[in-house]
Amino acid sequence: MSPNRRPVTRVLIANRGEIALRILRACRQLGIDAVVAYSEADRESRAVLVADEAICIGPADAKQSYLSAPAVISAALATGRSEEHTSEL
Repeated sequence: MSPNRRPVTRVLIANRGEIALRILRACRQLGIDAVVAYSEADRESRAVLVADEAICIGPADAKQSYLSAPAVISAALATGRSEEHTSEL
């Protein structure tokens, strides 16, 4: 690791379903806290239920939640993450 780079301690996961679960598993193996960003439709998803923390980023419509850069960035800032993981933006 470069001397100017801070270690990753917390990741915001703005993915759904199996992808979110795989990223969560990897974070756990690496000792990294995982925050799952979810839409109202995914409130009861397994990823949300097993995450270290979860934050709602909007309504069920993906354009207003997962695909909304302002919503994801706002969630990242609100949760104090050190990195984000999204395949959508």
